[in-house]
Amino acid sequence: MDPITQGALGAALPQATATPRKGPVALAGLFGALAGMAADLDVFIRSAQDPLLFLEYHRHFTHSLLFIPLGGLVCAAVLHLLLGRWLRLGFARALLFCTLGYGTHALLDFMTSYGTMLFWPLSDARYAASIISVIDPLMTLPVVLLVILAAIRRSPRPARLALVWAGLYLTFGAVQHGAAARMAEDLAAARGHAVERLTVKPSFGNILVWRSVYEAGDRFYVDGLRAGIAPRFFPGTSIARLDPARDFPWLDPASRQFRDLARFDAFSQGYLARSPDAPDTVIDIRYAFLPDSIGALWSIALTPGAGPESHVRYQTNRGDARANLAALWRMITAAREE
Repeated sequence: MDPITQGALGAALPQATATPRKGPVALAGLFGALAGMAADLDVFIRSAQDPLLFLEYHRHFTHSLLFIPLGGLVCAAVLHLLLGRWLRLGFARALLFCTLGYGTHALLDFMTSYGTMLFWPLSDARYAASIISVIDPLMTLPVVLLVILAAIRRSPRPARLALVWAGLYLTFGAVQHGAAARMAEDLAAARGHAVERLTVKPSFGNILVWRSVYEAGDRFYVDGLRAGIAPRFFPGTSIARLDPARDFPWLDPASRQFRDLARFDAFSQGYLARSPDAPDTVIDIRYAFLPDSIGALWSIALTPGAGPESHVRYQTNRGDARANLAALWRMITAAREE
C-alpha cells in the first residue's frame, strides 16, 4: 500500500506490544514506522537502459516473508546507529520494534492487487488477495490517528484498536471481494460467456466499486461493479487478447523487444491487449483508474524498425484526474447516469 499506511501499520504492531519493560510506546512507533516503510526501498532498483527492471524488482525479495528477519536486522542496525544511542534505546529493543514493523509490510501489500513475492526464493509467484486498493483513506486515517494517540498517551491500547480496525476493514474488503466476484460471474453467465479466468479488484480509494476483468474466448471483458450495499453493474467494453504473431507480425522473436514483451506478459499474468488508441502499444488490462474503462494505467510501446538490442518504452497514463475522480465518485454513490 502507500507509504503512509505502511508506516502507520508498521508503527501499530510494535506499539501494541510495547510495555514499560520493553520500551516506550512512542519509540516503538517511530522505529516500527520507519521499518514498516523500508521494504519499498526496492523502488530504487532500476535501470536507465532497462525500463522494465523496476517492475520485476518491486515487491520482490524485500517483500518475502523469509526476508523479514534480515530486513528487521538491517533496519535495526541502521536506526540504532542513527537514533538508538541518542534516544537511549537498546539494540535488542530496536531489533524487536523494527522486525515487528518490517513484518507488517509484505502482508499488507499482499492484501492489494499488484502482486507480492511472499515466498521468494522458494517461488517467484506473485500473490495478491485483491481486497483493498493501494490507497484507501477509510483504512488509513483511523490507523494513523490511533497510532499518534498511542504515542501521545504512552499507551498501547490505541495501537491495539488500530490493529482491530485494520483487521475488520480488511475482513469487510474480503467479503466485498466475494460479492463482486459473484456479480461478475452472474454477468458473464447472463451474456452466455464461458469464463476462462476472472479477476476482480477494488477501484481507487474504496471497497464499494470493483473492477471486473474476465477472459472468454480470445477477448477480455471489463466492467464496473458496485458490490454489497445497493449493488449495481456498470457495463464496460471488451478487447481482444494480445496475439504477438497477429498484432506485431514484424516483431523478431530474437529481438530484445520480443523478450521485453514476454517479461511484461509474465508481470501482467497474461492480461495484455493491444491498445485501441496506439497500434504499437501493449496495455496491462488489469488496471485502469475507472473500473469500467479500457484506459490502462501503464503500458509498453514497441518500435518497428528498432535495432535488435533496443528495449521497449514503459509508459504511464493518469488521464484527466479531476474528471476520473468525479466519474468514480458517481459510481461509488451509485448516481451515475445510465
